[in-house]
This record gives sequence, C-alpha cells and structure tokens, in this order.
Amino acid sequence: PSDVTWQMVENFLAGGAAVSVLARQHGLALTVVDAGVAHDFTPCSGLEIRKVARGTADCTTQPAMTHEQMSEALWHGQDLVRSLPGNTILLGEMGIGNTSSAALLMACLTGESIEACTGRGTGLDDAGLTRKLAILNEALTCHAAVTEPLDALAAFGGFEIAEMVGAILQAAAENRVILVDGFITTSAVLVASRLQPLVLQRCVFAHQSDESGHARMLAHLGVHALLKLRLRLGEGSGAALAWPLLESACRILREMASFEAAGVSVSEHDAGQAPQQ
Repeated sequence: PSDVTWQMVENFLAGGAAVSVLARQHGLALTVVDAGVAHDFTPCSGLEIRKVARGTADCTTQPAMTHEQMSEALWHGQDLVRSLPGNTILLGEMGIGNTSSAALLMACLTGESIEACTGRGTGLDDAGLTRKLAILNEALTCHAAVTEPLDALAAFGGFEIAEMVGAILQAAAENRVILVDGFITTSAVLVASRLQPLVLQRCVFAHQSDESGHARMLAHLGVHALLKLRLRLGEGSGAALAWPLLESACRILREMASFEAAGVSVSEHDAGQAPQQ
C-alpha cells in the first residue's frame, strides 16, 4: 500500500532504516527529500520538504505530471544539490510502485519490451506481475507518441525520479561524483543522460539490483556496477554499501607507492607478462 512510503520516510528520520544505519556507520550526512508524498510531515532536521504535489496522476489515462510540475521538480533537484556540501552525492529513493515508473521510462527510451523492463518490485507473485504488466502496457499505449526524454519523464515519472534527474544534472555540472543506487535511480540517470550525455562521466553505479530490468538498463548505458548482491531494498542502501569502495580507491590513489617509489625491481619481462605455470 502507498502508506508504506510515508511510514518508511518516518523510519528514515527516526534512524531505523537500513540506509540510516549505513549512513551512521560511514559518517554520511543523510538528507530525506519529500518530493511528492501523499502525507504531511512535521518539519525536522534532515528533512527537505520539496513537495510538488501529493502524488502523481494516473499515467494510464494522462501524463503522470504536467510539464509545469516536471519543471518544478527538476528545479528542486538542482536547488537541493546547490545547497549540499561535499564533492560526492549518493542518490537513492523510496516510493511504493516506482519500479513501474522506472520500467515505463526504460521501455519508452530504449525500445525494450515492457516485459523485459518489468520485475516483481517488492515481491509480486505471478498473478500480481501479470496485472502489473497489463497496466504498464495500457500506460505505454496511452503515451505511444512519446519519444523525447522530458516528455517521457512527464508521462511516466514520479516526482522523486524527476527531482533526481535535476539533482544528477546539477551535480554533474558541478563536477561532483554521483554514486547511483538501484533500478529507479538508474532510470533517472537514463533520462538525464539523454538530456546531457556527459553526466555518465560523473556517475559511479553502486550495484546491479535483483530487479529484472536493471542489468539491461545498465547495458544500454554502457556501464558496469561495482556490486552484484541481489539487492531489492532501494532507499540508497546499495549506494551506501558501495561507498567504502570509493573511499578505498581514493586512498590507494593518494597513498599507495609505485614500484619505483617503493624500491621494487621489476624487469621489462616481468612487467609485461603474467607469470606462467
């Protein structure tokens, strides 16, 4: 049920979610953004209320959002990044049903069949998956003329995806590193990269999730993920798990001695060939 979305947001703020635990462990500042939850939150530390509306429209009969709402969401994402310190942003999301939005964006922008793009989300059974596919096919039929990335975002995207698109564009423009979580966050990168292909140079893909379309989406982007742990939790947890790999890579680059600096002798033969057995 959609109520799980706001309940999980409260859990983030209370520090009880997986990403909350990982953020504490790794010293990461966690910012929770209300992009369009159908719930009124009490303002508090760590919460950014950037609500465009209380949920999107039914995309099987009309665009999920107007172009004005989409523009507002993009602006919020950009403005949020401008307000945050640091040179790295970890992006994740929480939204019941948003694997459907991500699958629709993927099908529209890559030409893959909706069946190839759609998974079980938080655990649909076979009958539920069949119903999901029928609804998504209905949405694609309604917006069959849509081909451009912003039109697709307005037709299918949730406000959280639109705000992430804005955040990705702004972070890339500021030369920040963008650590991308799972399937839904990658769908925001897909849209952003169709608007500005250079954003991919700033993105590190944390993990390949267990959602069936994610591997195909990563392949369409021509990228590889750092981890493959069969995650399907969302909320930025995979990005937080991958964070120590980035820290380690930076530490090695800064501090690891070269063979020459360490006084290690390497012959031309040894340097050019792997040992044979």
